[in-house]
Amino acid sequence: MKDFLRDVGALYGANALVAFIFAASGPVAVILAVGAQGGLAESDLASWIFGAFFINGLISIAFCLWYRQPLVFFWSIPGAVLVGPALGHLSLAEVIGAFVATGVLMAALGLSGWVRRCTEAAPMPIVMAMVAGVFLRFGTALVQAVHDDFAIAAPMVVAFIFLSFAKKLGRWLPPLIGAFVVGIACVVVFGKFQMEGKELILSFPNLYRPAFSWQALIELVVPLAITVLVVQNGQGFAVLSAAGHKPPIDAIAVACGAGSMVTAFVGSVSTCLTGPVNAILSSSGEMRRHYTAGVLVGALSLVFGLLSPVFVRLLLAMPGAFIAALGGLAMLRVLQAAFSVAFGGKYALGALVTFLVTVADVTIFSIGAAFWGLVLGLGISWFLERKDFSR
Repeated sequence: MKDFLRDVGALYGANALVAFIFAASGPVAVILAVGAQGGLAESDLASWIFGAFFINGLISIAFCLWYRQPLVFFWSIPGAVLVGPALGHLSLAEVIGAFVATGVLMAALGLSGWVRRCTEAAPMPIVMAMVAGVFLRFGTALVQAVHDDFAIAAPMVVAFIFLSFAKKLGRWLPPLIGAFVVGIACVVVFGKFQMEGKELILSFPNLYRPAFSWQALIELVVPLAITVLVVQNGQGFAVLSAAGHKPPIDAIAVACGAGSMVTAFVGSVSTCLTGPVNAILSSSGEMRRHYTAGVLVGALSLVFGLLSPVFVRLLLAMPGAFIAALGGLAMLRVLQAAFSVAFGGKYALGALVTFLVTVADVTIFSIGAAFWGLVLGLGISWFLERKDFSR
């Protein structure tokens, strides 16, 4: 504690606040959008957000203090997006069972030391093509939100574009947060905030009993594990390594597995090492003091998780266009990166097949399209792009 109090400072507190607001705005809007798609109740959403923030906040504080690095854990956004279509033909208990099984798999891989090997073996273009196919609906929902509620969504888009263009201003007010603030202002001005007489109350998170079915395990476990260990954690490793840190890859995989098993029982999707938040925390200041910003983000996450029923009720009182626009803007850069990686070099045909199958959203043998996209994309690439594998 003495070391922490000595190392913490205003700069790291500011970075922590910006990073937390980023995590608590657009990504939470993604959870609400997925929950609406899957027909989840308000209490289910509040419990999900409790697990995503409170439990992962505890893990983040422990890792930041132990390793003296900004190692913040949240939830897998691609994994959350996978859940929406799955809830259309699977029960919530079966999906939670898949979360538990994914956690067991990730913890086992972390303990075995094979995570680095598995990360290197997965053809990133094909994986990112699956991610692009899953995320595409958020981009189209953004366009639809502008069409359906121009007064709310259009100013948010304009604010995002302006702050992305004005680099100096964008450093102080990140584009996504600016869009969030402008959206709230528009909602208030046009009188579209509707609480419908509901009170703001606190409640305990739900506890769920998982159900295990082969259908859910086959459909979700492999895509969830890949999105965490390869896509999300890989992004986090990249930004931290670029800042001079040396993240403990296998220990992080074990933490993601253990965290996923715990958060599953309150209905939250798999735990992962976050890329954007850790990038903000390590963007400025002395490298040896970056961990203090991670601890502060973890502390803010604890508060947000405890108050999750209040925040969920407030966000659900916002118009649908606000949530759709915020979620779409949050996914915009990720979608751009996914397309760039998927179609920028090797495995191009396999990536295209993966993308098309995922976007088609066709369920085969009651197993969702994301899994079949990976299987068919890898199969086509193995037969027709063998030279890419040999390299």
